Amino acid sequence: MAVDKFPIEAGHIMMFARAIGDANELYYNAEYARATEPGCTIAPPTFVQASAQFDANYFLRPKIGQEWFGSAKQATGITGKKESSGNSGGGGGLHAEQHYVYHHQVKVGDVLSTTVKPGKSWEKEGRRGGKLMFSETITEYRDQNGKLIVTATGVGVRTERPATS
Repeated sequence: MAVDKFPIEAGHIMMFARAIGDANELYYNAEYARATEPGCTIAPPTFVQASAQFDANYFLRPKIGQEWFGSAKQATGITGKKESSGNSGGGGGLHAEQHYVYHHQVKVGDVLSTTVKPGKSWEKEGRRGGKLMFSETITEYRDQNGKLIVTATGVGVRTERPATS
């Protein structure tokens, strides 16, 4: 996902921390946070993933006027994306891993921007779905001064064909 601006706000951090069940005061109590090593309220690990909420084209975000697939009124409607050749490539894809490297703390008041680029690709022989094809997507989060704050690496995997039992 690529967003032009991802403003880091205290309320957003607090709600994220509560949603993941992390009661650390460093994430919501500014007075407490001033007396800690970072010296201010910071975001919990994985918080940058919330930048998807600022991406108007994020595939899980409902479009204005479109019924959300999570309404439980009908099947989700999510289907495998077709490759340019018109072939879906087999059994579909999965999100396999996510890695984060924190170069600096994500702090209240920062405005992050993202750059997304491809990473490595590799293959491995699977047992039931044929060849497993792995690929990385690297997202760099930079602050308003262009300083690299977080590097997130997502790993996806596709199978050569649908898995058999």
